[in-house]
Amino acid sequence: MHGFYGRILVADLTGRTFRIEPVSDEFLAASLGGKGLATRLLLEMNPPGIDPLAPENHLIFATGPFTQSRIWGTSRYGVYSKSPLTRFYVESYAGGKAPEAVDSAGFDAVVFTGRSPRPTAASVYPDGIRFFDAGDLWGADTFTAEEESVRRFAIPGEGYRKPGAVVIGPAGERLLRFAVIENDKWRSAGRGGVGAVMGSKLLKSVVFQGNRKRAVHDPEGLAGYAKEFSRKNVEHPGVKAYKALGTTMMVAVMNKAQAFPTRYWTAGTCDHWEKISGQTFHQENDVRPNACARCFMACGRLATIKRGRHAGLVIEGPEYETIYAFGGLCLVDEIEEIAYLNDICDRLGMDTITAGNLCAFTIEASRRGRIDYAIDYGDADGIAALLVQIANRQGIGDVLAEGIVHASKAWGLEDLAIHVKGMEPAGYDPRTLKGMGLSYGTSDRGACHLRTTFYKPELSGMIPADAVEGKAEMLTDFEDRLTIFDTLILCRFYRDLYTWEELEKTVRLVTGLPATKEDLRGIASAIATMTRKFNLREGMTIEQDRLPMRIHREALPTGQSLSREEMDRMLQDYYRLRGWDERGVPA
Repeated sequence: MHGFYGRILVADLTGRTFRIEPVSDEFLAASLGGKGLATRLLLEMNPPGIDPLAPENHLIFATGPFTQSRIWGTSRYGVYSKSPLTRFYVESYAGGKAPEAVDSAGFDAVVFTGRSPRPTAASVYPDGIRFFDAGDLWGADTFTAEEESVRRFAIPGEGYRKPGAVVIGPAGERLLRFAVIENDKWRSAGRGGVGAVMGSKLLKSVVFQGNRKRAVHDPEGLAGYAKEFSRKNVEHPGVKAYKALGTTMMVAVMNKAQAFPTRYWTAGTCDHWEKISGQTFHQENDVRPNACARCFMACGRLATIKRGRHAGLVIEGPEYETIYAFGGLCLVDEIEEIAYLNDICDRLGMDTITAGNLCAFTIEASRRGRIDYAIDYGDADGIAALLVQIANRQGIGDVLAEGIVHASKAWGLEDLAIHVKGMEPAGYDPRTLKGMGLSYGTSDRGACHLRTTFYKPELSGMIPADAVEGKAEMLTDFEDRLTIFDTLILCRFYRDLYTWEELEKTVRLVTGLPATKEDLRGIASAIATMTRKFNLREGMTIEQDRLPMRIHREALPTGQSLSREEMDRMLQDYYRLRGWDERGVPA
């Protein structure tokens, strides 16, 4: 069938063996590849109740039918597994240049199972996979690991495109439960601990290469569509905004909306926000747009720090979420210091959102006398030292490496901790943006902002931010459309450009499948139910769809609040729209 390779690679790291399995057209048409395919594989292949760090937990890499095509915003791959952080479903995505190398190997999905007897690198190519000893790379940071893996483990072949590698750092090796997988130096499959799953398998890196490319249904029509799409959208206000400031523009937006989580979730704005804003970052440093392959938006910020003690530091970032986590929650008031903390996390291979939340939580624990550890708000050096301790599991870092649920129990601060299903929210306070509360609660992987990006309609006035009525209806529409994004696999920031109508056109041009909005929503709904069944099988209950009571109990200083009753009302509306019962269980 057009748009698919019709095969998956299953690699057993224990015996260093592999097999290539066919995938039927019916299976692919029902899933649309990407998230749909990987979720179904995970549900079928993972033993119920397995420890996420056990050899039997599967780690799945997938690209979608749009990868390497003329469609804009498609240079992305997804990673799927059972999360070491939440013990439920996890998905994570990354962009850059490497995703096209991942796809060029010619598989709809690459599945890793088992555990290598020693540190290993794998190299995937159209004929299968080769394994290499990587003991001398064990302990290397992500930058070194990526560079050396491409240099040493790439497999040459006729017509092969440039290889790409995905790697873990010391955090993944030490099974930090929020370790990430990195590629292109600064691109992260960032949330839920997929890097720890890779580390548990003693898999340091995977290099991808090949000469395969997906056949499309209507090449001429697709070329015309892509040309017209760029002509029509390159001057779109949203595109221009991302190209000008990237996600750093959200610092000003969120502070003005009074929804910028500050001082470990006690306020919705911080006094120093202008010092850490995107405008300040661009004015005081050398910052230029940086794009993934097949992208005219260029939201990435390739920056060289020009002033202060970190002058000369080169980084792609920091993104908004990193600025919120360290600049808001931890009150670090210099953007250059936030970039430095970002660099530490990237090299060690850890999620900046969870890392920043845990550092702020530690500051509160210290201030309340629950731990004997010298650290305070705004202490960039203390936070940097704590990040290194966490990644190395040294002292107090060993407690934090296990995640917020473990740390809050160990320190007797469970009522203080902010998380859903064991994963901390992103930088959108649900007491101001109530739909984001529903999004955090219902997300399969924990308090995720990307499942729906529902801050967009709330901030833009598509629906009042403080409304409860109608939130679930609009949210499910956003969620369904973005679930299709994750099957195809498309970048979130093209959400204003790829409407339902555009998705209908592109799916038909690439795959030849009939693809009305109703067809696509049916696929998205089936995927939502599939992931829900996975989580229920792993022990999830309705309580884990709820927000921490502290969010309901404590209003922001400006008065915004989200009551337990409002949250429950939205949850029940959401379950009804999904066709689930009042406990969130599919029929």
